Amino acid sequence: MIGMIIRRLAIGLLVMWGAATLIFVIIRVAPGDPAAVLLGPDAEPGQIARLRAELGLDQPIFVQYGNYLLDTVRLDFGDSYRLRMPAIEAVFDRLPATIELTLTSTALAVVVGLTLGILAGMRPNTWTDRIVSGLTTMLQSFPTFWIGIMLILIFALWLRLTPSAGTGTPLHMVLPAVTLAFPFVAIVARVTRSSLVENMGEAYLDTAYAKGLTLRQAVLGHALKNSLIPVITVIGLHIGALLGGAVVVENVFAWPGLGTLMVEAVGNRDYTVVQAATLIVAGVIVLLNLATDLVYRVLDPRIRTGRTS
Repeated sequence: MIGMIIRRLAIGLLVMWGAATLIFVIIRVAPGDPAAVLLGPDAEPGQIARLRAELGLDQPIFVQYGNYLLDTVRLDFGDSYRLRMPAIEAVFDRLPATIELTLTSTALAVVVGLTLGILAGMRPNTWTDRIVSGLTTMLQSFPTFWIGIMLILIFALWLRLTPSAGTGTPLHMVLPAVTLAFPFVAIVARVTRSSLVENMGEAYLDTAYAKGLTLRQAVLGHALKNSLIPVITVIGLHIGALLGGAVVVENVFAWPGLGTLMVEAVGNRDYTVVQAATLIVAGVIVLLNLATDLVYRVLDPRIRTGRTS
């Protein structure tokens, strides 16, 4: 177990190095000069040159990259060009809102997705199964931003049941959380249904029926646990995708999270904030993947012992 954790953490460090390098290259290849953006269109070339020197942007690209890696190892992400505060502080100020939105969406998607998947998997090829399959296909077909706009029109503007944007009350969470959860519900439901149908044909369920258990008792007491491993895989992988998808949803609903901060930072060529936010998200995803592997070993003893049959 300890060896597995060490290997995963080592791989995670390589992933974070790759993410750090990739974002460093991308934001410097993209058009735009942070100094020119900060000073505005009326700035003189001399002013721009002085600010570039002050920010260290006049150095060769390999020197900038080396300094960036050294500072990152020391957990020094520099100061935001625009906000005039440490970049990591700006990221941590917005991160709780994004985590709150992501966890709420995940909980909603897991509860609804598991329920739909179990209903469809218990009675495959019935009307229930067909309805759930059609519903999940429809949920995956709609773009996230379109779902958000439609929910605003219906529930905020027409019915006036929820706020259309912003934060401050639990009602502000409803529309962005539902918007972010919609595609995830479909994925969880489809994987749960497929895994459950596969396990419904196993011999241990015949034994459960022979003991007098009903279909519901056999599924919830035996088949569901064995069906959860692929579901947990999907959940672990897609929480990271939700963090990425929150960028769009946060901007649609003016949610003050990491997504809106990154969009503002990219627009203002605030390199330090973009780099810090990318590394934090990469670190969260690495830890989520590690947690997923640990849950595997709790659910399936064969993984702990290295056996698969």
